[in-house]
Amino acid sequence: MAELGIGLIGTGFMGKTHALAWRAARAVMGGDLPEARLELLCDTPHDRADDMAGQFGFARATDDWRALVSDPRVDVVSITTPNGLHHDMACAALKAGKHVWCEKPMALTLGEAEEMAEVARAAGTVTMVGYNYIRNPAFRHAQKLISEGRIGRVVHVRGWVDEDYQADPDLPWTWRARLDEAGLGTLGDLGCHLVSLMVGLCGPIESLVADTQIIHQTRPLPDGTGRGAVENEDTATALLRFASGAHGSLSTSRSAWGRKNRLDWEVHGTKGMICFAQERMNELQVYLNEGPKAEQGFRTVLSGPDHRMRPATQRLTPISASSSMARVRRCG
Repeated sequence: MAELGIGLIGTGFMGKTHALAWRAARAVMGGDLPEARLELLCDTPHDRADDMAGQFGFARATDDWRALVSDPRVDVVSITTPNGLHHDMACAALKAGKHVWCEKPMALTLGEAEEMAEVARAAGTVTMVGYNYIRNPAFRHAQKLISEGRIGRVVHVRGWVDEDYQADPDLPWTWRARLDEAGLGTLGDLGCHLVSLMVGLCGPIESLVADTQIIHQTRPLPDGTGRGAVENEDTATALLRFASGAHGSLSTSRSAWGRKNRLDWEVHGTKGMICFAQERMNELQVYLNEGPKAEQGFRTVLSGPDHRMRPATQRLTPISASSSMARVRRCG
């Protein structure tokens, strides 16, 4: 296929990110990737869709997502809308024979996500869920070190993911505070990235115990008429047990003053450990119990051409809806 027609639903932060990614994909990744043709953009109202289509470089605009998913010139649908819309949009696109890139979290409930995975299997098209951090070359190298046994048997993993975009109690209420539109709070926005990383490092999660907290119970409504209730969590912590026997801990907050996309993790093994901090996203800190004790210490591994991720030439498998759901375990 010489080119793919791209349909984008949603023009917020992630919508812009998807548009930029589609425009740059062939130039950055090379190989035999087809050309991405920015065909149709959807948002409401129509005036905004027209403006964003011009800004992002799309040929056409619409305010009807159903028209987009059924458009014959659209081959791939990028879904970057509020979480509560993912299920209906993705299922409709899949049933129309489209490839689908859906932002995380997949849906508001496990049942909806399982249905999306089943529709994806039946459609037989390519699907992807937006867990982009697991494609970081530094992370892929950490996986390689673990699979080669360089740090021994993995016994413990710890992770933190924090932001401060909801730290100020006077920030206006938005859809992100609603269960029927956003579902989860910091877990859906931030924590699920950490879960995807931990599963990628340690395998499936078998059981957990967790606690969540709403710090700011209400926020001022944007129109100044009062205050709206915050219905989902600002912070969450969890203790995890993996099927491999490894233990883990997870902490996430959207109300952590001063934190700007902090995403840190460390993996402890019987022969060493690996540390990563998103603020230095091209580095790994690696400690191996090798050589003379007097010369042991953390070593900084800088990602470079030898760690380069090239999906087009390496034939990496996309993070499909089906494989995402296969990793979900009902935990008691």
